[in-house]
Amino acid sequence: MSFRRVSEEVRFEGSLISVATATFVGPDGEEFERDVVHHPGAVSVVPVVARPGGGYEAILVRQYRAAVDAELLEVVAGKRDVAGEPPELTARRELAEEIGMIAGRLDLLAEFYNSPGFCDEHSYVFVGLDLKPTESEAHGIEEQYMTIERVALDDVGAMIRSRQIVDAKTIIGLTLARQALESMTP
Repeated sequence: MSFRRVSEEVRFEGSLISVATATFVGPDGEEFERDVVHHPGAVSVVPVVARPGGGYEAILVRQYRAAVDAELLEVVAGKRDVAGEPPELTARRELAEEIGMIAGRLDLLAEFYNSPGFCDEHSYVFVGLDLKPTESEAHGIEEQYMTIERVALDDVGAMIRSRQIVDAKTIIGLTLARQALESMTP
C-alpha cells in the first residue's frame, strides 16, 4: 500500500518557486490531483553569543516580509539557490551577508519541511557558535533595511507567547538552540 506520483504539469515558473499540478495514484488505485509548490530549500542559523552576566543571547534580524506585509523578528536565513552548495556553506554565507559574522562552530539542530501539505521546501537549521566579525553585504531591498537585534535565550518563550516572534523557523531554531546549549552547560 503506497502512494505514487504519475505525472506533473508546471503551471507557473517564477524566480524562486514553481507551481505544478501533480497527479497521484492512491493505495486503492484511485487517481487524484494536488497543487504542489517547488522550492529550492532553505537554511537558517541561530547565531549565539555568551552574555556577560551568564546565559546566552541570539543575534536576530528584523526584516520586512512581503508575503505577510510585516516586519518579522527572525533568525538568519536564506534560500539554497546555489546548485550543489552544501547546507553548511549556505549557512556560513548567510551569516556573513546578514549579520557580518563567521561561526567557528556550526552544529545542525534539525531538518524539516516548512509546509508539506502543499510545498516541498526542505529546511536546515543550525546553531552558530564562536562568532567573529567579518564584512557583511546586504542582498535585496529587504536586507538593506533590516536591523539586527539581540535577544536573551531565556526570554524566547515569553516572546513566542506574546507573538513578538511568529516565524516558524525562528521558533524551531531558538527553541532547539536553547535546549542544545542547556545540554552543553556543565
